[in-house]
Amino acid sequence: MSADLATLARMAQKLRRHSLETTAEAGSGHPTSCMSCAEIVSVLFFDEMRFDPKDPSGRDQDVFVLSKGHAAPILWAALKEAGAIDDDLMSLRRLGSPLEGHPTPTCPWVRVATGSLGQGVSAAAGMALGRRLDGSRGRVYALLGDGEAAEGAVWEAAQFASFNRLDNLCAVLDANRLGQSGPTMYQHDTAVYADRFRAFGWDVAVVDGHDVAALRAAFAKARATSGRPFAVVARTLKGKGVSFLENKEGWHGKTVKKGEELAKAVGELGDTGVTLSLEARRYEPAPARPGGEPVLDPDYRLGQEVATREAYGTALAKLARVCPDVVALDGDTKNSTFSERLKEAAPERFVEGYIAEQNMIGVALGLSTEGKIPFASTFACFLTRAYDFIRMASYSRPSHLVLCGSHAGVSIGEDGPSQMALEDLAMMRAIAGATVLYPSDAVSGERLVEQAARTAGIVYIRTSRPKTKVLYANEEYFPLGQSKTLRASAGDRATIVAAGVTVHEALAAHEALAKQGLAVRVIDLYSVKPIDAETLRKAASDTKAIVTVEDHSVCGGIGEAVAAVVAGFAPVTTLGIREMPRSGTPRELLAAHGIDAAAIAAAVRRALGR
Repeated sequence: MSADLATLARMAQKLRRHSLETTAEAGSGHPTSCMSCAEIVSVLFFDEMRFDPKDPSGRDQDVFVLSKGHAAPILWAALKEAGAIDDDLMSLRRLGSPLEGHPTPTCPWVRVATGSLGQGVSAAAGMALGRRLDGSRGRVYALLGDGEAAEGAVWEAAQFASFNRLDNLCAVLDANRLGQSGPTMYQHDTAVYADRFRAFGWDVAVVDGHDVAALRAAFAKARATSGRPFAVVARTLKGKGVSFLENKEGWHGKTVKKGEELAKAVGELGDTGVTLSLEARRYEPAPARPGGEPVLDPDYRLGQEVATREAYGTALAKLARVCPDVVALDGDTKNSTFSERLKEAAPERFVEGYIAEQNMIGVALGLSTEGKIPFASTFACFLTRAYDFIRMASYSRPSHLVLCGSHAGVSIGEDGPSQMALEDLAMMRAIAGATVLYPSDAVSGERLVEQAARTAGIVYIRTSRPKTKVLYANEEYFPLGQSKTLRASAGDRATIVAAGVTVHEALAAHEALAKQGLAVRVIDLYSVKPIDAETLRKAASDTKAIVTVEDHSVCGGIGEAVAAVVAGFAPVTTLGIREMPRSGTPRELLAAHGIDAAAIAAAVRRALGR
């Protein structure tokens, strides 16, 4: 049974009290940002949303995303009052407490980590899309602040949600006028926000965000809307309910002091002695999803020339046919990344993200919370634009989130430096818990796509533009954390470690050196992270010199990864991109930047004093 309006208003006051008291106890936090959205949270959790306080899975329920993550204390308070958590609210921000300063899945009710602003609506759109794919009736609510509405990613998400007619998505904009260091861009001009949402194709309600009756009516209208997403633009006051905080600058990220100041603030809130008992409210179960494991069998001939980006697309299509959870997203590069092959195999599970890479990653993250195995692809260089989304996704601990960056390195040729990813391995290696894979041929390309689909967390696959010869038999497997030793002998004097296109250059260098009487080992480091430390250290001990070669900046890539694990075993010579590249043919550029077979052979000779 729904609570009456007076009770919902009193619950809002109680949530304010919790926010004040817990942040005062912690000595840090954002109580005034919580206080502006108290009625919004009260109406959502205790009236509008259908959910089961004992089941954080979200299945057959509505779900909530707190995009303005600094308001985490009011989320914890609402969950506590709803009976969803039994954690001590006073443990806010303490080491070991699931009630962190910004939401993370340490609390099972948090589906995606937030706190870097402007990302919640993208993730919520992914959840809404996933639910539509599954035929689930559950709705998705995202609460964002007016300050983060300056982020372009918010409007990427708004455009995506409208284009895809996500009428199960409701965004609530808390227009409280004040940002961190001063007023927000449009302050209380709610018409600006309403007009923008409408321009992007949303239905909109503009309300007094402290009027529970108006909020209830707006959410009812949202629920009844068909064919487009809905935005509630709520005019609110930061610090609402306490005279010395309300609509006052200088209080962002500041707590009231324990003692007299806190007592005065709480006293102004009036009667907060309200309790609401929530019973489970769920939808009829969605249809059971068909099962299927992500498995495939490559079908190539040794020596056949195939680009690894093409193998990526072929593998996606194969996986889509046997595993209904596999979904592909692409940033309008599907004919280059070859993700379009999944679109041909399962068009309903292909998501065109267009040229909005940040939103594409956010949507993919949202899809992962709905049990999907999303593969998001674009040119590797364009993933730099989405790096903060990738960083935040790692804190969301997704069950699966696969990213593919194609057209990596100078080997793309004539397109020039703006299209050459030279930083991506460094970026992805730095992501906590991420797996980084770099295939050298079509067989390893397909097998690593298969591995990615079966690997938890964020997986990055780096693919290349040029066609390269198939090196491996179709039956070959590529376990994570291992490598392939392609050439080895008892007389090896040095080891060449390569990945991707440079594996083929390393093999050519091996042949040239053999003709000069120098035996060298060649290792294909297809698993850049986790790295095969055991094999590398043995090679360093056996051969006494390591030469790494990569079509990537020498900063943060394979050379540094190898050097970190063989330190003390052998000296490492790192070949990679050290200067600003320019347009040219792939062959010219590999030579110009010292990563072709001739440069590798010369580096080996220098390392051996020859």
